[in-house]
This record gives sequence, structure tokens and C-alpha cells, in this order.
Amino acid sequence: QVQLVESGGGLVQAGGSLRLSCAASGSMLSINTMGWYRQVPGKQREYIAQILKDGSTNYANSAQGRITIYRDNAKNTVYLQMNSLKLQYTAVYYCVADQSRFLSYPDYWGQGTQVTVST
Repeated sequence: QVQLVESGGGLVQAGGSLRLSCAASGSMLSINTMGWYRQVPGKQREYIAQILKDGSTNYANSAQGRITIYRDNAKNTVYLQMNSLKLQYTAVYYCVADQSRFLSYPDYWGQGTQVTVST
């Protein structure tokens, strides 16, 4: 089993920056990729970005240029740096992990952290 705990969410003004953290614990040797999803009320969860065990990254088109995913292996923590935030970035952000290289249907989910972007 793998446990994922997000932190860093909160209220931020449009145009500002925010960094989310995801602390992972448990059977991490089985995990090949970690990443982030977000969900707006009434909408499906949306893939944002992922980082694989070899350090390579993938991003959704909507995240290109504003969002960076990176990790600290020593801390088993993955980060999501978000810049130039827009109002539509308001959502619950979930950290995810999977034993495969893909995050289409992640094996593990965190509890989520709320990000609210205000005017």
C-alpha cells in the first residue's frame, strides 16, 4: 500500500503562484509514476502532470508553461509548482501514484487539497 498526503493548497490571487506538495509513504519501490489531477465541482477529474521514476515528465496541454512538476527523492515528495494562476485553476488537487508508467487510472489517490484562485 501507498499513502499520499497533499499539502500547500489555499487561497491565492489570480496571477500568483502556489506550490503543492505530496508526501508519499509505504511501498514506494512498486511505484513507477506519480502525478497530479484536479477536479472542479460538477466536472470530471482532469489529469495535470506526472513524473516518472526516471525523472521524465509529462504535462497536459492546459498545464504547459504554467505548471512544473518535480520531486525530492530523499523526502519521497512530489511538488507541483503553479505560476500565473487563473481563476479556472480553482479546484481540488489530488496527488496520484501508479505502479505502471501511466496515470489513466491511478492505483493510489491522496485526499486532495483545495486551491482557490480569487480576483
